[in-house]
Amino acid sequence: MPKAMTLNLHVSGALGDFVAANVGANGVYEIVSEYVRDLIRRDMTRTDQEAFDRLNAELARAFARQDKDCPALTATSVIARNQRGVLQRP
Repeated sequence: MPKAMTLNLHVSGALGDFVAANVGANGVYEIVSEYVRDLIRRDMTRTDQEAFDRLNAELARAFARQDKDCPALTATSVIARNQRGVLQRP
């Protein structure tokens, strides 16, 4: 399990006002650390979604290719290539 981390940050001006509006009696969050944890979770979700979208786009391009664009492979040729440690890209 990862070690806990303590963060100290200073926000002022428009950022401070924005945080204050979202925390406390009038905000969605009770305390600032709850708000920061939620922001981090949302950023993790966004990062994961972006990675998934890139993978999905790459797979869509790969499946859209014509069979004639892809070299024919046999199990023997794949095993030989892997034993040489060479990755051949089309």
